[in-house]
Amino acid sequence: MQRWFFLEDKKTQKIKPPKKMSAKESEQTVVIPSQEWAFTVSVPNLGPKEKVFITGSIPELGEWDCSKLLPMELDNSSDLWNKSIIIPNIGDVYYRYAICLLNESTNDIIVRSWETNIHPRVIKENMLHPSTDIFGEYDGKQSVSTGWLTSQTLVQFKFCNNPLNLKSRLAGRSMNIKVTPVKLSFGMESQLDESSLSTDTMDTEMPPGVYVEVATLDNNPDVCHLKAQDQFGREYKPNDVLLVNVLAPNPKALAYLIDFYSYSSRACSEDPPCHVGYTYVLPNMFKPSEGMLDLPVTCNVKHRPLGTICFEYLIVCPMQGNLCNLQVSYAKYWDPSWTGLEVGHRGLGASFKTKEGNAIRENTIASLKKAAASGADLLEFDVQLSKDMIPVIYHDYYVCISMKRKKEVEFTEMLELPVKDLTLEHLQKLKVYHLVEGRNHEILFFDEDLEEHQPFPTLEDVLKNIDTHVGFNVELKWTMEMNDGTFELNNPFDMNTYVDKVLEVVLKHAGERRIVFSCFNPDICTMVRYKQNKYPVMFLTVVSKYCMYHKRKIKRTRR
Repeated sequence: MQRWFFLEDKKTQKIKPPKKMSAKESEQTVVIPSQEWAFTVSVPNLGPKEKVFITGSIPELGEWDCSKLLPMELDNSSDLWNKSIIIPNIGDVYYRYAICLLNESTNDIIVRSWETNIHPRVIKENMLHPSTDIFGEYDGKQSVSTGWLTSQTLVQFKFCNNPLNLKSRLAGRSMNIKVTPVKLSFGMESQLDESSLSTDTMDTEMPPGVYVEVATLDNNPDVCHLKAQDQFGREYKPNDVLLVNVLAPNPKALAYLIDFYSYSSRACSEDPPCHVGYTYVLPNMFKPSEGMLDLPVTCNVKHRPLGTICFEYLIVCPMQGNLCNLQVSYAKYWDPSWTGLEVGHRGLGASFKTKEGNAIRENTIASLKKAAASGADLLEFDVQLSKDMIPVIYHDYYVCISMKRKKEVEFTEMLELPVKDLTLEHLQKLKVYHLVEGRNHEILFFDEDLEEHQPFPTLEDVLKNIDTHVGFNVELKWTMEMNDGTFELNNPFDMNTYVDKVLEVVLKHAGERRIVFSCFNPDICTMVRYKQNKYPVMFLTVVSKYCMYHKRKIKRTRR
């Protein structure tokens, strides 16, 4: 059905009246050809409360904004989802489908999964006959990715290294672990005690907008992917790494009941497990973005202590500013022609590994430009935060500084300081030396008069000054835990703050540049994956070389 649709001039998107019209006439309405288009899609295997939404390139489809996704209606007779929209008939219209949850209390849309084919679906100009789409399948390819944090927060419980330490009569028995979010309110303690007695039989409704998923990091595909938590949780086997993800719009309003179940040796295969004990976590127990809790496990019947459970947690908050949308994602995309790529390590190469070094200082604008001009496909560099939280390019956690600006330096005057303790102005204006120079009492570079050769360029400057045809491998430098329980450096920044500062610069200034994020810390990789939906994330691990790192940290991976 063809229609002529009248809009005010300011809403017509680049459609202007003929030049011969007067200024007064140009303020009047213009006529735009349009038509009513019936979108229809088949979506199998929807989860509880999940619905289908649509977004696209035009204002009528929300212009890829995740807060403007349009809900579709389910036709129960055909199990198809439908939406009729009047669209302009003056150019190609691009669109995608998404599976979402709607938080009815806040009207926030939570993207569970969405179509991520590198090219979206398209309605060609003057196309008149809609067709039925299949979710995730387009142009002979299938690509669907999970969503990212838009308004909700992720609270991740990590059960690893055999976390349960129970009385001898229970030691060695296989246990199921279940995490249940409970709305925090007056009388919560009595609610928790009551729930802990019979969570397997009570009809406990999940708080609005809260979703729980579990995964066991294993080679078995049936358990390694995140799935909705079962009635009796997930079995924990010796040396497992069990992740329980709780997505919640307001985690500070939740407590978390952790129940433990075990099957009796005399039980039949159809019998449910027995409830052994429980513990619970209050929101004020979570201090920073990451940490560890050691809590008592209480007997189900007599409320006596059974032992303890020790687990790690990670809290991932959504980024502010609505910097991500559904227009495109490269998170799982790799062009088949990208083979044998040349990557410039710290630009032209590490310049302090050998005595000779390189002619240009590593991790500088000059080094990155030279590597790009030499044919590098990607440039790798390290990003840290200065004291005033500006993302800067530098590899080591420490530098040597001299308080005097002069050509010859008495090395006894040098101070070894963490990068995190110096502001951007300090880093760029003080006499700064690499650790190798300070410890060996030997100056390797005499380039302080060359601006692009100076250390500590900002991430924003690098994005703006390096040719956009060259991709970036942005390594996020975050201290790792060592085998003795200490850390490479006590980082003063909250992990969420650190990741947000780096992502904000990249998402605002990367443009069309190819970007890959990487890190040795698995929690940083998890955060980067959940906070943005556009770029891929690599978890770095070289066990043979970095054996001094805590094995728990280098073995844990993400989906």
